Amino acid sequence: MTDTNTTASPSSDPIKVDIWSDVQCPWCYIGKRKFEAGAAQFSGAIEVEYHSFELSPDTPVDYAGTPSEYLSEAKGMSPAQVAEMLERVTGIAESVGLHYDYDSVHQTNTVISHELLHYAKAHGRQIDMKERLLKAYFIDGRHVGRIEDLADLAAEIGLDRADVVRALTAHDFLADVKADVALANEYGIQGVPFFVIDGKYGISGAQDPATFTQALNQILTERSEEKIA
Repeated sequence: MTDTNTTASPSSDPIKVDIWSDVQCPWCYIGKRKFEAGAAQFSGAIEVEYHSFELSPDTPVDYAGTPSEYLSEAKGMSPAQVAEMLERVTGIAESVGLHYDYDSVHQTNTVISHELLHYAKAHGRQIDMKERLLKAYFIDGRHVGRIEDLADLAAEIGLDRADVVRALTAHDFLADVKADVALANEYGIQGVPFFVIDGKYGISGAQDPATFTQALNQILTERSEEKIA
């Protein structure tokens, strides 16, 4: 089950938007806001589904350092370069209404959070869960790599906490995460966010809202032309 933008156009089926992203990807949260702004300017129906992508699959769940230290280690950047990069991304986040707090971020492994997103999708709450996880990681200083912490976040949006613990402990949705990652590899997706619109057009990165609106309108135009033909 997927979540749907209810700006419905009864004359056409919803346009499917598949989004690959990671919970600890700063551009993914920014891209989510920009996509939402672009979708708000579109008059048709949109069906959104999020897919798993792990930027740092080798990161330990309880990474002991800070995000700055992690970036220095993973990318070979100097502390000054990392500080400059984080200042830039924080400023861009502010421009779309997101108040990143890197001093409170818990760098972690996100595979379990992706399993939770698939659980939430199965219960019709994937969009809400995605938003809660991103906010938890970048703004609230919450941990998104441990089952008990994730169950707390799931309960906040109305999911059954005990059942979430059960599903995540049993890794009921790990195969779905791996399937998403495999599909990303098949598509040649190497960075996120990555948007696939109507199975036809790929948009990479946190593009301006108008880019998304234009792509959605293009699909609508093509559908109209196909009906005429």
